[in-house]
Amino acid sequence: MPEDKSRPPQDRPWENGWTLDTSRTPGTRRLYLAGALAVATIVACVAVIAATDHRADEPSRTARAEGSGLISFSSQPATTVAPRGDSGLSSVSPTPGSPRQQGADPTVTVTASPKPPKSRTTRASSPKPQPPATYRSVRSVNYPDRYWHVDDGYVGLDPVSGAQSREDATFKQVKGLADGSCYSFATQDGRYLRHRSFVLRADRDDGSSLFEQDATFCPRDAAYSGAKMLESVNYPGSFLRHRNFVIRLERFEYDSQYLSDSSFQLVGGLA
Repeated sequence: MPEDKSRPPQDRPWENGWTLDTSRTPGTRRLYLAGALAVATIVACVAVIAATDHRADEPSRTARAEGSGLISFSSQPATTVAPRGDSGLSSVSPTPGSPRQQGADPTVTVTASPKPPKSRTTRASSPKPQPPATYRSVRSVNYPDRYWHVDDGYVGLDPVSGAQSREDATFKQVKGLADGSCYSFATQDGRYLRHRSFVLRADRDDGSSLFEQDATFCPRDAAYSGAKMLESVNYPGSFLRHRNFVIRLERFEYDSQYLSDSSFQLVGGLA
């Protein structure tokens, strides 16, 4: 049997003549194992991280793929536009030209149903009733059977008999053409009594101021009860009187004959 040589203690190699084997580094196998384990761990971590990144990238890729035609991301907020059509709600529109239009809330405009116009009763539809015309006949005080009477355009003091004579002795009394507080007298055919060359006659109104003054006479109290004197507007102090049964315009005189000839009673129309 071979001789069993016991391994000298390693803690005292110089005493037994045994030396350490320096050709191999102590613990090399363990280092190899530790290194292999570290490499395996690193590879496993890299694989896990790669797998995790792959899963996280899939939604991003999907979103980017869909963003080309389906989803659009913008830095501006989305604007909601009210649907068109009759929704039965109040219309919302910004107030035009308002200084608060930018960045302000829209103004709500409520369109109200137009109200039917109120019926108005116009007075023009029912004209005012005209006062009844006043027709007069002018009778002399000192010749009570004689009246003013138009004959051939002139006014004389004549007795009246027959329908035509009564009509020619009846006049429409109106407000004075030149002074509303005085009188003017119109014939049945629309002419007016006026003085011309100081003689009373019937003429058509020519619209002149002179005509209106010649045809206007103001009533004055006479010396006889119920009688009037007729003074000319454009000849103050001159009155109508009859002379030789012709009606004339003459200056006032303090004379009994003049006072009686210039006094007339305005009675109801004979026609």
